[in-house]
Amino acid sequence: MNVQRKLALGCAFALCGGSAAAQSPAYPTKLVRIVVPSSPGGGTDILARVLAQKMSENMGQQFVVENRPGAGQIIGIESVARSAPDGYTLLMAASAIVINEVLYAKPPYDTLRDFAPVTLGASLPNILVVHPALPVKSVRELITLATARPGQLNYSSAGSGTSPHLSMELFRLMAGITLTHVPYKGTGPATVDLVAGQVQLSMPNVLTALPQIKGGKLRALGVTSAKRATGLPEIPAIAETLPGYEAIQWYGVLAPANTPRDIVAKLQGEMARILVTPDVKARLAADGADAVGSRPDEFANYIRAELAKWGKVVKTGGIKLEQ
Repeated sequence: MNVQRKLALGCAFALCGGSAAAQSPAYPTKLVRIVVPSSPGGGTDILARVLAQKMSENMGQQFVVENRPGAGQIIGIESVARSAPDGYTLLMAASAIVINEVLYAKPPYDTLRDFAPVTLGASLPNILVVHPALPVKSVRELITLATARPGQLNYSSAGSGTSPHLSMELFRLMAGITLTHVPYKGTGPATVDLVAGQVQLSMPNVLTALPQIKGGKLRALGVTSAKRATGLPEIPAIAETLPGYEAIQWYGVLAPANTPRDIVAKLQGEMARILVTPDVKARLAADGADAVGSRPDEFANYIRAELAKWGKVVKTGGIKLEQ
């Protein structure tokens, strides 16, 4: 699904949904919590704090961020799923919510059953990078080299089941090549060994890779978004070589299932307006992310597509979580 298209649709919905939101019951009348299921400082936390500040200013009630990390984000996710569906507890989810669901044999939540999608907020592409010593300068050249040397090229990731891992697995499957996965305990050590030449390639997020690319320590071959990233127009999208390829990290707002539709509509309308303001778009772009905004039904369809896509990658690739 083209996330840029969602931006336009989300804006349209915000405008046409204003009258419906105005007719909803008085909301909010007290503090609203936005639960972030990860530690402060990451992309999920940044977007949550941007929205919380703007929502507080625009809606006359406090929106506060509550970080509840642990168990691969499951603790925070599950806490919101079990909260009262009254609009006063929201979840700032990341793509990990669907990845966990397809990785675990018995996940403690069902994303579509236990949540009411509000809006897709932002997307952040990963970027395919190689060590400069690898004799390739394009995605096509990498595929040709990997085809000639099956299993001989090693790629690093932040760990099994992480976005860089699954993004590379999707690339590998679509390209029909064999690569060797070397999982690390975090993005930092995975990037350090890539720069040192211990592994040949990786797919970290743009924010992590950009300083190394600018310093000449890594070579960028392609971004994982469906189209070229707004802030990196000179780097081609992998989809230009592999049509249909897309593997982004995304962030979106969910409410507990059965939250009244008028409250969901009011939240979505206000958040969609905030996401298209120049200062918010610029703040997210500084971290390599694009503001999106989408209708609740679009976000629900997007989650369905993500579950199907990553479920297939996990099954086909035989991916299992490390114990």
